[in-house]
Amino acid sequence: MIRYIESEWFLQTPQTLKEKRAIIKRILTRAGQKFNISIAEIGFQDKWQRSLIGFAVVSESSNQAEKVAGTVLAFLDSFPEWERGKTTMESL
Repeated sequence: MIRYIESEWFLQTPQTLKEKRAIIKRILTRAGQKFNISIAEIGFQDKWQRSLIGFAVVSESSNQAEKVAGTVLAFLDSFPEWERGKTTMESL
Protein backbone atom coordinates (compact mmCIF):
# COMPACT_ATOMS: atom_id res chain seq x y z
CA MET A 1 0.00 0.00 0.00
CA ILE A 2 1.29 3.45 -0.90
CA ARG A 3 0.11 6.65 0.77
CA TYR A 4 1.04 9.90 -1.01
CA ILE A 5 0.72 13.25 0.77
CA GLU A 6 1.10 16.80 -0.52
CA SER A 7 1.00 19.70 1.89
CA GLU A 8 1.41 23.42 1.49
CA TRP A 9 3.57 25.23 4.03
CA PHE A 10 3.94 28.90 4.93
CA LEU A 11 7.25 30.12 6.35
CA GLN A 12 7.38 33.33 8.38
CA THR A 13 11.08 33.88 9.07
CA PRO A 14 13.03 33.62 5.80
CA GLN A 15 13.77 36.84 3.95
CA THR A 16 15.50 35.19 1.00
CA LEU A 17 15.28 31.98 -1.02
CA LYS A 18 18.64 30.94 0.43
CA GLU A 19 17.26 31.12 3.99
CA LYS A 20 14.12 29.24 2.93
CA ARG A 21 16.13 26.45 1.29
CA ALA A 22 18.29 26.03 4.41
CA ILE A 23 15.18 25.62 6.60
CA ILE A 24 13.48 23.25 4.16
CA LYS A 25 16.61 21.13 3.68
CA ARG A 26 17.12 20.72 7.42
CA ILE A 27 13.51 19.70 8.09
CA LEU A 28 13.20 17.34 5.11
CA THR A 29 16.52 15.64 5.87
CA ARG A 30 15.44 14.98 9.45
CA ALA A 31 12.04 13.65 8.37
CA GLY A 32 13.52 11.43 5.69
CA GLN A 33 16.06 9.92 8.06
CA LYS A 34 13.69 9.50 11.00
CA PHE A 35 10.83 7.85 9.09
CA ASN A 36 12.68 6.34 6.10
CA ILE A 37 10.37 8.06 3.59
CA SER A 38 10.77 9.78 0.25
CA ILE A 39 10.16 13.49 0.84
CA ALA A 40 10.89 16.57 -1.29
CA GLU A 41 9.89 20.13 -2.03
CA ILE A 42 7.80 19.81 -5.19
CA GLY A 43 6.37 23.27 -5.65
CA PHE A 44 6.80 27.00 -5.00
CA GLN A 45 10.58 26.75 -5.23
CA ASP A 46 10.74 30.38 -6.38
CA LYS A 47 8.62 31.69 -3.47
CA TRP A 48 10.55 32.53 -0.29
CA GLN A 49 7.64 32.22 2.17
CA ARG A 50 5.75 29.29 0.69
CA SER A 51 6.51 25.64 -0.09
CA LEU A 52 4.78 22.53 -1.38
CA ILE A 53 6.09 19.32 0.17
CA GLY A 54 5.33 15.84 -1.10
CA PHE A 55 6.12 12.52 0.52
CA ALA A 56 5.25 8.87 0.11
CA VAL A 57 4.85 6.07 2.63
CA VAL A 58 4.98 2.43 1.55
CA SER A 59 3.52 -0.18 3.89
CA GLU A 60 1.93 -3.61 3.85
CA SER A 61 -1.47 -2.29 4.96
CA SER A 62 -3.57 0.80 4.38
CA ASN A 63 -3.99 1.42 8.11
CA GLN A 64 -0.25 1.28 8.75
CA ALA A 65 0.49 3.65 5.85
CA GLU A 66 -2.12 6.10 7.14
CA LYS A 67 -0.72 5.91 10.67
CA VAL A 68 2.85 6.60 9.48
CA ALA A 69 1.64 9.49 7.29
CA GLY A 70 -0.11 11.03 10.29
CA THR A 71 3.01 10.65 12.40
CA VAL A 72 5.14 12.31 9.72
CA LEU A 73 2.70 15.23 9.44
CA ALA A 74 2.74 15.65 13.24
CA PHE A 75 6.55 15.68 13.13
CA LEU A 76 6.56 18.31 10.37
CA ASP A 77 4.00 20.37 12.31
CA SER A 78 6.33 20.41 15.33
CA PHE A 79 8.76 22.80 13.64
CA PRO A 80 8.00 26.43 14.59
CA GLU A 81 9.55 27.82 11.37
CA TRP A 82 6.47 27.00 9.31
CA GLU A 83 2.74 26.46 9.38
CA ARG A 84 0.84 23.87 7.37
CA GLY A 85 -1.89 24.89 4.98
CA LYS A 86 -3.84 22.68 2.60
CA THR A 87 -2.98 18.97 2.78
CA THR A 88 -4.13 16.26 0.38
CA MET A 89 -3.69 12.51 0.76
CA GLU A 90 -4.06 9.78 -1.79
CA SER A 91 -3.81 6.01 -1.52
CA LEU A 92 -2.38 4.06 -4.43
